[in-house]
Formats: sequence, structure tokens, C-alpha cells
Amino acid sequence: MEKAKFALIGGSGFEQLFQQAEQLHVRTPYGVASMTVGAVEDRMVAFMARHGEAHTIPPHRVNFRANIWALHQIGVDRIIGLNAVGAVNRDFKPCDIVVPHDFIDFTKTRPATFYDEAPVTHVDLSQPYCPETRRVLLKTLKKTGLRVWQKAVFLCTEGPRYETPAEVEMFRRLGCDVLGMTGATEAVLARELEMCYAAVCCVSNMAAGLQEKLSPAETSKVSKLISPRLEQALIEAVKALPVARKDCPCSSALRNARFP
Repeated sequence: MEKAKFALIGGSGFEQLFQQAEQLHVRTPYGVASMTVGAVEDRMVAFMARHGEAHTIPPHRVNFRANIWALHQIGVDRIIGLNAVGAVNRDFKPCDIVVPHDFIDFTKTRPATFYDEAPVTHVDLSQPYCPETRRVLLKTLKKTGLRVWQKAVFLCTEGPRYETPAEVEMFRRLGCDVLGMTGATEAVLARELEMCYAAVCCVSNMAAGLQEKLSPAETSKVSKLISPRLEQALIEAVKALPVARKDCPCSSALRNARFP
């Protein structure tokens, strides 16, 4: 099978975008990761449902290291992560699309690095998301007619519970705009393997304290509303992404990251 250079990580359903799709189960040092690989016109693309095909894996139990390692193993260079998020910034509203430029990581228990042993490795996250991939995403997303925010700070929480109003107010004062439970971990691990990673976030609700209550059903309802336009934008983004990586820090992330 031809290697995939591009990948989408998100919820279920995006497999339908592919032609001649093939299910793969990739063995890694961290466990087995499953994905669908298929063609988007002339490009091979991997799709990974981070919560499993039937959405059975909670965010704090996602095997992030296996997922990212498996994509790297099959040749992926660029990853687009799809996230449903709650809005902390009161200017953001449900059905808005957000392409974050930075994040704050409030996770607590999940393994978040490939480098637990020597050589001691510290990757640079001065630009946490790939700027080259972000530019292409913003260009295609703005054609959807949806309201798109091109700068935002993403706050990653541990989950699986939703946040409290007091926590949300703290995050707002820290300068966060949206919050979710997966995006930051994927971004860090991708950078550690010199892969490009950028996120597309769909605002599904206002965060706790900004609306009366929260439910997964609300998230699903908003996703269904915007999915057709979002899917088309992702297809266009994959087609427009350059294969060569020249204008981002991702492909050389390990160059000066290790102690001799």
C-alpha cells in the first residue's frame, strides 16, 4: 500500500471521505493503533478515530502515544486534529470554527512524551501548531461561510468530566478562548516525532457557567449541523497542503533538542 503523508484525527464518520478505504491495525511500542487509509483524489490520507469507532474510549484513556507513533510509522508528515470544544471566550459562539495558535495543558495523568529516558529531549513549542498547516486550513475554512477564528488559546483538560464554572473563570482569566480534552497532547507528541500538527476546533457549546448545563448530546447536534461544510473544507485543505515542508519548525524539531 502507498504510504499516507497526511492524517486526520477526530470523531467517527470522516472515513466516508475516502475512496478505496482500507482498515489498518498498526503495532507500536505503545500498543496497537487502528486507522482507515484511503485516497482523497490523488493523495493517500489516514483517518484515526481517537475515541474508537463506536466512541468507547474516554479522553483520559486515549492511547495518544500509540496513535501518533502509528501515523509516523506509516509515513505521515502532516496531521490535522479535529476537536469539539467549549467556548471560554464570550465572543465565541456554538458552530464557530477555531484554528488555535497556542495552548495551555492542564492534563494530569496521561503519558505525554516519547522521551522518558536518555537522551534527555526538550522540544521547542514556541510555535505549538504548525504555521504552514494553519495557513492552509484558514484559507480553506474561510470559504465555508462559517465564522472562523484564526487565533485562539486552547486549554486542554484531563476529562472525562466537564469543567466547573470556577475553573472556567480561572481559564478565562489566564487568557484561554476554548477548551477540550485531547488537542494539546497530540500536538506535543507530533512535534516530538517532527510531524506537523494543526487543530480545527468546532465550538459545540459555551463552557460551564456561561450556559445553564452541558451534555454530550449538544456536542453531537452541533457537529451534525456543520459537518458537510467542514468535511469539504478538510478535503480542500488536504489537497492544498504542500508535500515538502519548508516553512515550519516541525520537521527539524529535534535538531537542537537533545543533551549530548
